[in-house]
Amino acid sequence: MDEASLRADMIERLEHSIGEPIDPPVLTALQRVPRDPFVDDSPRGGGVDGDDPHSLSLETVVRLVTALDAGEGDSVLVVGAGVGYSVAMIAEMAGARRVHAVDIDRSAVVAARSNLDAAGYEAVLVDRADGADGLPAYAPYDRILLEAAVVEPPRALREQLAADGRIVYPRGAGVQTVSAIEPSSPDGSGADDRTNDAGEVNADADDPAPTGFETVETHGPARLQPMLVEGEQPGVERNRARREDAEHAERDRRRRHGWEQDWIDWDDRL
Repeated sequence: MDEASLRADMIERLEHSIGEPIDPPVLTALQRVPRDPFVDDSPRGGGVDGDDPHSLSLETVVRLVTALDAGEGDSVLVVGAGVGYSVAMIAEMAGARRVHAVDIDRSAVVAARSNLDAAGYEAVLVDRADGADGLPAYAPYDRILLEAAVVEPPRALREQLAADGRIVYPRGAGVQTVSAIEPSSPDGSGADDRTNDAGEVNADADDPAPTGFETVETHGPARLQPMLVEGEQPGVERNRARREDAEHAERDRRRRHGWEQDWIDWDDRL
């Protein structure tokens, strides 16, 4: 089976899994972005959320990118570069030079850069940074995507959003809901646009969006890893005290105190 047939089969299975047709801009991105540079970098090929913190299932990628609704020329920040596949899809939609991605895990940054270069999206900026701080040097952003679960987006990210921008994130712990939020209209006129997958309007009192924002769209479910902060990336002890104790112990083990030479009979040597 040729690549075009494989891609068509993948998209058909995706639409069946999601239960609805894929939006045209997202469908075009799926058809244009090659999978091989990204799938080969993940031992699971992005098949199951939660198993590999750097790789998401295609269903989740489609839900996130659909909710983001990025268009040509939009400035986009992706928090959690992962293997770079969703970043490439957004670059296809907004333009590679308009997309910025950060990840707290240095190995993920290296992999994402390599994968994006191989796929032809080398113009995307991928930087190693704490996603909770965003990337203020290039703010404001028309769209911000978090590829990590949070109860609400960090304040720094909300402050780096353009006045008419949109933030998309997996909301909640355990099984999450992909949620899109936008700054609230001063007169509340935007409330009627806040709908979910069933076309139902979310009640104001029940909207879990942070103060000053309103939920405009939801998709789900999803199951992503929680957002990490400095010191919580893979291979690093989460508890700062235990981490520092281990580092001090390692330095002490290597330090020469002088007693290492006590066994030498210096009288015989002189």
